[in-house]
Amino acid sequence: MDFTHEKVNIGIIGLGYVGLPLAVEFGKKFKTMGFDINQGRIAQLRDGHDATLECSSDELKDASNLSYSASTEDLKDCNVYIVTVPTPIDEHKQPDLTPLIKASEMLGTVIGKGDIVIYESTVYPGATEEACIPVLARVSGLMFNQDFYAGYSPERINPGDKEHRVTNILKVTSGSTPEIAEFVDQLYKSIIIAGTYKASSIKVAEAAKVIENTQRDVNIALINELSIIFNKLNIDTLEVLEAAGTKWNFLPFRPGLVGGHCIGVDPYYLTHKAQSVGYHPEMILAGRRLNDGMGAYVVSQLVKQMLKNRIHVEGANVLIMGLTFKENCPDLRNTKVIDIVKELKEYNVDADITDPWCSSEAAEREYGLTLTEVPEQGKYDAIILAVAHDDFKDLGVENIRKLGKESHVLYDLKYLLSKDEVDMRL
Repeated sequence: MDFTHEKVNIGIIGLGYVGLPLAVEFGKKFKTMGFDINQGRIAQLRDGHDATLECSSDELKDASNLSYSASTEDLKDCNVYIVTVPTPIDEHKQPDLTPLIKASEMLGTVIGKGDIVIYESTVYPGATEEACIPVLARVSGLMFNQDFYAGYSPERINPGDKEHRVTNILKVTSGSTPEIAEFVDQLYKSIIIAGTYKASSIKVAEAAKVIENTQRDVNIALINELSIIFNKLNIDTLEVLEAAGTKWNFLPFRPGLVGGHCIGVDPYYLTHKAQSVGYHPEMILAGRRLNDGMGAYVVSQLVKQMLKNRIHVEGANVLIMGLTFKENCPDLRNTKVIDIVKELKEYNVDADITDPWCSSEAAEREYGLTLTEVPEQGKYDAIILAVAHDDFKDLGVENIRKLGKESHVLYDLKYLLSKDEVDMRL
């Protein structure tokens, strides 16, 4: 395929946190079709509004060559397809490739000779060639690397981050043949200001992506474990980290809940593949167990402090400030705040949740939770600062304290307030 503006016609499959920013950038230079099975999402984008808040109305307008559709018929004119669907885990913490397989089946009905399918979804090494490409070949009846080709370029989107955007994050690329690898690299290089890195194979690119977040997960698990140790030693964790951080090569991780669509999920893709080839990964799974247990640990510490303060736990009112998986972002995917909510229910505690970034509809749809829009002053026996939204920081400790009863516990999980302003810190 010639790499020319006139001949490249791109189809982006999935218009979430990853797909939409990518579609917008490609839509500034190439004819681009943004596809999503959610018709409400398509209608919203056609009206110039992005509920994820990743792209502004002006940014959507700037993509003059971008159109949106929920009809597969509209994809048939495309010749380069980029798949950005979710890759979650199931209830047994095993990779769930269902969205990826369904997207591949759908694309099998529209791809033609010479077309290229590029995957961005995080997977285990080998998944593109072992799970996705056979589906494309079977449904389309085309021969891989003869009639159609594939590439892999892992997403590096950081939801809510207005500094690190798709264009200024270096992009790893790869292709199923040397020629396709070069084409894929040049395609992304046309929109990525930060440049690209062409991996030697699709498997190398897949492995690079999955270890990026595995590395972060293991490092955060270490800090979480240190936090537990320092708590038992009656030492403030942040003070220790700040002291240690004066050394030039100390890594600045912080303890906390590890959720979201990447760090809390991706390691399970790698461990799944490792176990399939007969290796049981010790460190990665240990880190996952520790991080997955932090919600229960937070509640156990809160309950102990309430008892010390002679606050009756059963039937107590607790306010959780923040539900999204990270600060200043409406993304609820795999939020670990939900673990705190579930654990509090085990103690028969009445928990209210407030979050200015999260819509009530999304909280109800995803977790069956009803948000408290305006918490009642003087109601709560304990308050948990669970997410570091700027809104909460701007509120200030005095206004936060007003929400509690005369005797209450303020537990700051995110170091939003100073040590002297709170009763507990993680």
